[in-house]
Amino acid sequence: MAGLKGTLRRTRWRFGLVASGVAALLAGAGLITAGTAHAAAGCRVAYSAPSQWPGGFTANVAVTNLGDPLNGWRLTWTFPSGQRVTQAWNATVTSSGNDVTASNVGYNAALGTNQTVSFGFNGSWSGSNTAPTTFALNGVTCTGSVGTTPPPTTTPPPSTPPPTTPPPTSPPPAGDPMAYVAAMQPGWNLGNTFDAVGADETAWGNPRVTQAQLDAIRAQGFNSIRIPVTWSNHHGPAPSYTIDAAWLNRVKEVVGWALDDGFYVMINLHHDSWQWIHEMPTNRTTVLNRYNALWTQIAAAFRDHSPRLHFESVNEPQFANSSGDAQNAELLHELNVNFHRIVRASGGVNATRMLVLPTLHTSSEQARINELTTTINQLNDRNLIATVHFYGYWPFSVNVAGGTRFDATTQQDLTDSFDRVHNAFVTRNIPVVIGEYGLLGFDRHTGTIQQGEKLKFFEFLGHYARTKRITTQLWDNGQHFDRVAFQWKDPELWAQIRSSWTTRSGTASSDQVYVPRTGSVTAKSLTLNLNGTTFSGLRQGSTNLVQGTDYTVSGNQLTITASALTRLVGNRAYGVNASLQARFSAGVPWRIDVITYDTPVLSNATGTTAAFAIPTQFRGDQLATMEARYADGSNAGPHDWTSFKEFDVAFSPDYPGNRITLTDTFFGEVRDGAPVTLTFHFWSGAQVTYRVTRSGSNVTGVTG
Repeated sequence: MAGLKGTLRRTRWRFGLVASGVAALLAGAGLITAGTAHAAAGCRVAYSAPSQWPGGFTANVAVTNLGDPLNGWRLTWTFPSGQRVTQAWNATVTSSGNDVTASNVGYNAALGTNQTVSFGFNGSWSGSNTAPTTFALNGVTCTGSVGTTPPPTTTPPPSTPPPTTPPPTSPPPAGDPMAYVAAMQPGWNLGNTFDAVGADETAWGNPRVTQAQLDAIRAQGFNSIRIPVTWSNHHGPAPSYTIDAAWLNRVKEVVGWALDDGFYVMINLHHDSWQWIHEMPTNRTTVLNRYNALWTQIAAAFRDHSPRLHFESVNEPQFANSSGDAQNAELLHELNVNFHRIVRASGGVNATRMLVLPTLHTSSEQARINELTTTINQLNDRNLIATVHFYGYWPFSVNVAGGTRFDATTQQDLTDSFDRVHNAFVTRNIPVVIGEYGLLGFDRHTGTIQQGEKLKFFEFLGHYARTKRITTQLWDNGQHFDRVAFQWKDPELWAQIRSSWTTRSGTASSDQVYVPRTGSVTAKSLTLNLNGTTFSGLRQGSTNLVQGTDYTVSGNQLTITASALTRLVGNRAYGVNASLQARFSAGVPWRIDVITYDTPVLSNATGTTAAFAIPTQFRGDQLATMEARYADGSNAGPHDWTSFKEFDVAFSPDYPGNRITLTDTFFGEVRDGAPVTLTFHFWSGAQVTYRVTRSGSNVTGVTG
């Protein structure tokens, strides 16, 4: 990852309205299957409306098949309050009055036993938005249990049950790629080390790898380690491109330590992808010769290593100045085929070693998946692993365009991505590794995304990957695990990630409750996201708060009483006065900070485009995002398709320094002499406006 990655990855995304309020409904629906008069049927339906605004809402629907496999599905329900579907994704939705039918699209028609298919829609409402309570799948009404059902009047095409995967063993059964990759879960990346572009493995700020570091990572519960390796600066000239012996031996040493620790290990060609492989459209022969020479040497060097070592052909493949998608697909296919041929021909363990093949840009878009499917089909080799990377819905991942929350749109982007790779590969017994996952904002600062929203993202990612039988490998370039102290820099994040490997955790609509510095204290409510758990209580330290006195729970609404908040805020000093834990029947507790605040106060300032800071009294509040508009209402600054600027790129809060800085990146795209109105949005809900004017390299800022 590191550095250039943020400029290379652009996820296609959909604008959506965001609002608060969650309604969840679990219901059972009967399923039918074809080909027998007494097929086992049953399913579970989860309907939620996580975003609602006056006149509109977004809904998510997840259908889990508990009965026999299906090939083609149709879910029906009736809206109880006259709602209407206006836009849908991952299903074809039609309506007749209040009656709604959602049918599969081509890529999600197959629904095996215990598999889940998800779709979503935007809708309109007036008066009320009551959730439907009864569903039917393929004509069978909700039963909530597995039973038998007569065949449908119209028999759909026969389905083929997906292959089953036995529990992983150590070592995995020979020739069982699904068990092999299952045994790799969970995984971790030794990022910004051997992939560092420079003299040696310390060039990007991480310490030299030691056996103790790997021991410490193994002790955290990781079963696989991806060791990205950039070879560009460590080999000689054409035609042999001889790899520097010291570099190769050092890589072999670390790989050996990892194998001795019991890790499954992946090595690759990493930043070579954008350093020279990207030139392939205009320099095909030279690039291919260099690529083949490197893999010939790497394959020979590791020919007899443990089968727990596997090779990845290239990290995030990309091509510059190509003629378009068709040529890109052709070139990546050529690289993957050459890689496969060279490794298999080198013999030894390499004859059957697991090989990892990426999509273009390691993207999970359907077109990119289809291209890799073509390559895998042609190679006709069971010992192949498909890989993609996942850094989330781009506005949320970098905090731009108002993407401050892990909302329905952000969640849908994740489920869409994982569903696509699951449907294309896993259902065909081709294992999938998400070779890197995280958030792009982490490249700058792990605080780019608000803590609670970040935790919800990782909780859901671990859960959904598990349900789709996808192995994940956390990208860590040193920002997560301290490789000297052997400690996690964000223990709360680590606890959530680790918990997600085996279970779900309850969360809430926020991890913050704001209480004003002056005036009366009133009760505050949060929406609980139970995620299949049950709420078991609220605690401060080792003291349990008293239900009915300190808090109440009604459905999924947790309300902290005014009397409890008055006690918790004490003398109402600015900032966090108390931290509570919402505890659930499974997973990790959810921290809730009780914060005293007043609306922040900004002051006039002067400076330059290279150094401009707004004196700010945060008064206990925290900055969420910033809008920038000219006097005519048009958007100012970078990303002028949105008024909301990118956190830590256009602006950033400095809480210890009592200021908000605006960067030269921001002013570089601001018109000279045109006043810009900034609106700062804070997590308390407060909004403060400020006006800046650039005159050449000078900047003036005034309040109001």
